[in-house]
Amino acid sequence: MLHIVIMAGGAGTRFWPESRVARPKQLLPLAGPRSMLQMTVDRLGDLAGKQNLWLLTAEKLVNAATEQLPAIPKSQIIGEPCKRDTAPAIGLAALLLSRVDPQATMVMLAADHVIRPAEKFQQAILAAAALVDESPQRIATFGIKPTYAATTFGYIERREALPLPKPVVAADFHAYRVARFREKPPAAVAEEYVASGKFYWNSGIFIWRVATIIEALDKHQPEMMTHLRTIVDSQSQPNAGEVFRREFAAIRRISIDYAVMEHAADVAVIEAPFAWDDVGTWQASARLSPADGEGNTVTGKHLGIDTHGSIIRTRGDHLIATVGVNDLIIVHTPDATLVANRHDEESIRKIVKLLEERGWTEYL
Repeated sequence: MLHIVIMAGGAGTRFWPESRVARPKQLLPLAGPRSMLQMTVDRLGDLAGKQNLWLLTAEKLVNAATEQLPAIPKSQIIGEPCKRDTAPAIGLAALLLSRVDPQATMVMLAADHVIRPAEKFQQAILAAAALVDESPQRIATFGIKPTYAATTFGYIERREALPLPKPVVAADFHAYRVARFREKPPAAVAEEYVASGKFYWNSGIFIWRVATIIEALDKHQPEMMTHLRTIVDSQSQPNAGEVFRREFAAIRRISIDYAVMEHAADVAVIEAPFAWDDVGTWQASARLSPADGEGNTVTGKHLGIDTHGSIIRTRGDHLIATVGVNDLIIVHTPDATLVANRHDEESIRKIVKLLEERGWTEYL
């Protein structure tokens, strides 16, 4: 049976001042009227019932996530006590899921992607699941055809074509065996990847049998899995929370790419038949929303004179007026306002770090 696991534990510091510790980007409506998390569930449609949805988030976000997704059983919303990257989160979800459905096919998604249209996405998930059903030891993923030489994404190098099993064969679905995964490259290397035509951006979406991922993590990350099994075995005990915090904190941080994907022998990549955006910075607003005649992407009340190429966000009746400015990010919230160079978004993370250093936690 198909089970969907959504990872929603990120901090979203590049989206300050809207993204805060108690309400990070996945809980915000950054690409429409619904939050990123809600949109992730919405696009699944009837692919899996709510009883087959699992959510991994930060411990402090469990209540907020539960409010946004009341249909997901509370026992399937897991709050991590600290950040340990994707491999421990996936391992924990796999162990919990295996107790409910040992034969499950597990789909791993992130809550901060925008994927359109939903119908193509659902069809692609079913095609990937069929590839896994055909070979249960196989891992399937989606590759995004690159539109530029990105240095902020990992890459997937493809090998020969892999026929899709019937009845999911479709003219616009193409699958390949994976040669290897590559980490975020420098600009020159990224240009070589794109020019070769053999590389995709790594979507971070994975489909596998729950038994397969557990076996792979047992083989390559045995110490991590020992800690995770201790956590799962303690779930019915009075001190389960204490055990969870202690054992999870003892795990070394590691991504699923390093922990498993670099070692996997049978990996298939489907060229994504859907549009995908990794909503990582305010620049995503310009990609996802129409701009006005001056190239500005505006949310809320704005009056501009000689204003070009800017991203402007405000709430309610608060007006932002701009005169003679270009390429800015202006974000107004009730207690903080950001004005930044649109082409220097990395510095927004520095603001968050400085706020921490100064002890101005009320703005985090």
